[in-house]
Amino acid sequence: MQVKGSKEVKASVIDSGLCTGCGACVSLCPYFVSHRGRTVMLFSCSRDQGRCHAHCPRSEVNLDKLSSKFFGETYTGSPFGSYLEIQATGAGEKADLKNFQTAGTVSALIKFALAKGYIDSAVLTGNDSGYGVPLIVEKPADVEKTAGSKYSVSPTVKGVNEAINSGLKKIGAVGTPCQVTAIAKMRFNPIEDENFRDPIALSIGLFCTWALRASDFTALLRSKGDPSVIKKLDIPPPPASVMSVETGSRSYDIPLEEIRTLIPEACTYCHDMTAEFADISVGVFEGKKRENITIIRTDRGRKIFREAVSEGYITAREIQDSETEPLADAALNKKRKGLARLADAGLINSESGDSVIKVDNSVLEKILTGGV
Repeated sequence: MQVKGSKEVKASVIDSGLCTGCGACVSLCPYFVSHRGRTVMLFSCSRDQGRCHAHCPRSEVNLDKLSSKFFGETYTGSPFGSYLEIQATGAGEKADLKNFQTAGTVSALIKFALAKGYIDSAVLTGNDSGYGVPLIVEKPADVEKTAGSKYSVSPTVKGVNEAINSGLKKIGAVGTPCQVTAIAKMRFNPIEDENFRDPIALSIGLFCTWALRASDFTALLRSKGDPSVIKKLDIPPPPASVMSVETGSRSYDIPLEEIRTLIPEACTYCHDMTAEFADISVGVFEGKKRENITIIRTDRGRKIFREAVSEGYITAREIQDSETEPLADAALNKKRKGLARLADAGLINSESGDSVIKVDNSVLEKILTGGV
């Protein structure tokens, strides 16, 4: 990729409405900050090249190069991306979870990886009065403090940058597809630093169809009650069509038609539903309250996953193709819509200006025409 600087990040990503608020450009320098889910550039910067541009998931994401480096194969455009196996999973008794979302697979994996020393820390997303904030945890007992879906835009990759700055060497990171893409770009040293070493020991991606504008979502929650006392947010499977909110004293529902008005424009350009560049991806298994769908993508992820199963932190069973068909259809539909939107805006393989995505034209054509 052609690495540029902060001027291009501001003009081509932030000002154009493409910014996902992932935090990849924050805590690298004094110029970018995250405020209530929005990324803001405080001062102008004269550098021609910078990590802010190199790590951004909305600048020059070369799908073929990333796939080749990460998986040793070219990008095919398949619904789930590259993977080794798919399992139906949940937290096991050894994980001893009291608080978790759906089946607890992510919390259990992170607790196991910390307990066994595969990672020395984990960057997770916490809650600050309704706003998603990155939190760095180093003890297995602290993992549950951040359990549960947040749904709002969160600068989680800012926490990865802060963990690196603090000297942590084996970082675990949990994030949405855009956040995972930023982390994947970071892991391959795009600015060619001679002293670089990959700081990420495990990346876990979360399935995602959209996030919500943080300030607007927090305002909506405040209109219903105190967001600081919310214990859990959840979107039940159809036909519910609501977001369920649980506090310490009551529960209530918010119609999804109110929620969807808060989706930022940036999400409409996203083509990745299952966090294709993570070591392991985890999401809701529709219709199954006590299981997740877990996609194991790398040898590193498979090693940690299998040990977690053997030691009772994770329960797992083989999943049938018929069980993953609804997710495959949804993932491919999101891929087509996102790439079509980018193509219409001239943001794929652009010969003039900045591209968001670089991808083989024959693969792009297959995706857009239904050939995948």
